[in-house]
Amino acid sequence: MKNRTKSVLAIAIVNVLATSYSPALLAQESTDDTEIIEVKGFRSSVIKAKDLKREALIAQDSIVAEDIADFPDLNLADSLQRIPGVAITREGGEGRQISLRGMGPDFTRVELNGMEALGSSSSPMDSRGATSRSRAFDFNIFASELFNQIDVKKSYSADMEEGGIGGTVGLHTARPFNYKGFESLVGVQGGTNTNTDSFDQRLVGMVSNTWDNFGALASIAYSTKESREMGYNTYRWRKRSTSNYSDSLDSQTQALLEDGELWFSRGNRYSVWNNQQDRLGVTAALQYRASDDLEFSLDFLHGELENTLDEHHISTGGSSSTALGFVEELDYIDNNGDKEVVFARYSNSIVRTESREDYNESIFDQVTLQSKWTISDELKMVAQIGSSKADYNQPKVNKANLIRRNSGITTDFTQDRFYGVNTYDFDPTSLDGWAVKDIYFKEDYITTEFDNAKLDFDYLVGDSGTLTFGVNYKKFVNSGERREDSGYVENKAPPLNAGIDTVTADITEVYSAHPDQSWLQLDMDAAKAFYGLNGLELGEDKIVPTESYQVQEETQAAYAQYTWDNMLGDSLLRGNIGLRYYNTELTATGISEGEQIRIVRDYSGVLPTLNLSYEVMEDVLLRFGASKNLTRPSLNALSVSASVSQATLAEGDIGKVTVGNPSLKPYSSVNIDTSIESYFDGVGFLSAAVFYKDIKDFVVTETLTETFTLAELSLPNSLLPNGGTPTSQFNVTSPQNSDSSTIKGFEFAFQRDLDFLPAPFDKLGVIANYTWADGTSKYRNVQGTGVDQVKAFQGLSKSSYNMTLYYETDSWGARIAAAYRDRFISAVEAGLGDEDERGFHETTYVDFSAFYQVNESIKINIEGINLTNQREEQYSDSSDRQYNTTTSGRTYMAGVTYKF
Repeated sequence: MKNRTKSVLAIAIVNVLATSYSPALLAQESTDDTEIIEVKGFRSSVIKAKDLKREALIAQDSIVAEDIADFPDLNLADSLQRIPGVAITREGGEGRQISLRGMGPDFTRVELNGMEALGSSSSPMDSRGATSRSRAFDFNIFASELFNQIDVKKSYSADMEEGGIGGTVGLHTARPFNYKGFESLVGVQGGTNTNTDSFDQRLVGMVSNTWDNFGALASIAYSTKESREMGYNTYRWRKRSTSNYSDSLDSQTQALLEDGELWFSRGNRYSVWNNQQDRLGVTAALQYRASDDLEFSLDFLHGELENTLDEHHISTGGSSSTALGFVEELDYIDNNGDKEVVFARYSNSIVRTESREDYNESIFDQVTLQSKWTISDELKMVAQIGSSKADYNQPKVNKANLIRRNSGITTDFTQDRFYGVNTYDFDPTSLDGWAVKDIYFKEDYITTEFDNAKLDFDYLVGDSGTLTFGVNYKKFVNSGERREDSGYVENKAPPLNAGIDTVTADITEVYSAHPDQSWLQLDMDAAKAFYGLNGLELGEDKIVPTESYQVQEETQAAYAQYTWDNMLGDSLLRGNIGLRYYNTELTATGISEGEQIRIVRDYSGVLPTLNLSYEVMEDVLLRFGASKNLTRPSLNALSVSASVSQATLAEGDIGKVTVGNPSLKPYSSVNIDTSIESYFDGVGFLSAAVFYKDIKDFVVTETLTETFTLAELSLPNSLLPNGGTPTSQFNVTSPQNSDSSTIKGFEFAFQRDLDFLPAPFDKLGVIANYTWADGTSKYRNVQGTGVDQVKAFQGLSKSSYNMTLYYETDSWGARIAAAYRDRFISAVEAGLGDEDERGFHETTYVDFSAFYQVNESIKINIEGINLTNQREEQYSDSSDRQYNTTTSGRTYMAGVTYKF
């Protein structure tokens, strides 16, 4: 009912406005006082982006107007992947987070209308991070239609806020004086996905008007989307030993089983993740030009992302979640020295099915007030204050498991090492043999708040110089809590039907949406009613104290920067040189060693910057940048709390405890950027860039190889995971500042109208870029061996490219785009014996879009997204074993926009 109400509301607002926000017809307002240019058509928008790149003194790429609207993009991350050096991670088939020039999502700052912000969503998959507290911005919160310009700043100058070693992404919403008088549009789209056969919808609207010196604008974007990711996963592999095997096995295999030298897949799960997603975005802007010298603007942005999820699995649950029961047959291969079981037939195994329901929402609000004042011919001032709040609420995560013992199963990876095939000696859809294992409840809540204030001055010095100086204040608070209640029905008596763990048709259902297998699972609603758990509330007594903490940062900064623009010989030399000073006070509160504590510390520093742009010949620029910058550690790393992994412990397993470290120093980097850029008339440029970052105080995780009981760690026994006892042993992992690290690489970018070709091919154009990056870091105690290893930087893909081929006339056009990302490491966990690293294989996503301009008012468009149904493969260990393999389906959309 809530989603239906929101859909009706969005439609009503669009109808009332009788408008649609289409960046194709927006004009761009840069942060400088530049001429307002009305952007019409794809080529014009690409020209504007090229001009922004050329005029910038730092390494920068931009997307404006139709670059966003007419690429086949579901959200901002999908739009950003078109920029050189940007690679994205995906969730449910659409982009979520970005990496920039080899630096992971935590290393990129995001500004909305000039103010730093942080928005959070989550993944239903633990292997993708699930609900985490990091500095990574989740771009899937916003529809791309809300913005008319994206700037990706890859180098640094003193007038920019510190904090983004990877770079800074600036997002800008439209303002009324971007237009000449009244503008309004309305647009609708509908479509489907091949995995779901759903009907998805997108509605966009915008109205803007100016009255002499006053202007107002409002826009809205609403969409519904149903996604389904499905496939096969193992959640890692593990060495296990057993003496339960058939005498028919050869003696060598028997010895390997006895000695625990074989690697077995865990979980062996057929899995489906379903999501009904509702996204709403609203912007509003007011502008008042009190005089030619004084202007005020007020910007408001609201975003909501709601996910109603359910997931379904059939898995193995024997020794350490493997299929290992009695081994009837077995075949293994040598994989990088590891003996990996790729085929096995077991009897007397344990099989489980899991059903899960989840609801979460991300709500973002920001308000920003800006004033521009030309005090005199020589002095200008810009004052800005703003506040943003992002709430991530997950009030429902309910999981229920069935278990079936004495089962026979065959696991086969010989046909496809990254997609196993399971066969069973029983009917998984039959009631026979199944029992209720457990029902689990969880809630998560995270709030992030930013308060910002800036004051900047530009003072003209002579005929060609400008002294820029200013101050800013920023307060950042991130707080959250988790609530859990588990153990029903296996270890905790429910209010009703205590001790009854057999299943009946009344509390079960057959799940059959997976293309390879159907199975019996608990009907969540029926099971909760049967056991009297419908009214269960997770009160304050269910708060997990070690997962509830707050991190607060207050930063004051001041800077001075001199910019010049003069001739060197016969060529133009532009540049700036500056210093930025910052002081940050960090306050971390939470639970440590069983006590509520508060830690306060501060740190400060000076960041020098130099940027040069030299026109070595007409339309050929040589750039150079040198700077120092920093990135603050992730929020969970700075916490004072200890987190106990709730993964079920089998006999002999060692648990895991993660402890934060508020004493961490920020990463600091020395950055060198240089490029040569050649610009063509109209649409087109060719550029080559080289970058280098020397990173100090790199944060690594270190694990104490000694073992502890929870009592020795001063943690309560209520944190024990399933299967754990008060004497269970745990490895303790904490973040520490460690060695230095470097990242280096190069970029090529090319865009050109192919107007030199004979008709009709002269309407063709191409946009292409390629990025190569390389960087390594030393990781501590990898795989619990006590040995340090040098591996690639997390999130770094050595190669990535984007290519767009377009054809455009005055009345119609089409584009096809491909985005490639090389494999990358997503995690290296010290002390985890299962794997030395985890990551993703390479992917290539292909999208298509086309339009037909019926008349001046009506435009028809079609889009095809992920045309190849790209398979996402997550690997475990550098030996490259299967972890998770899914597909998300192809999406097709068609729509129309109408300009009034």
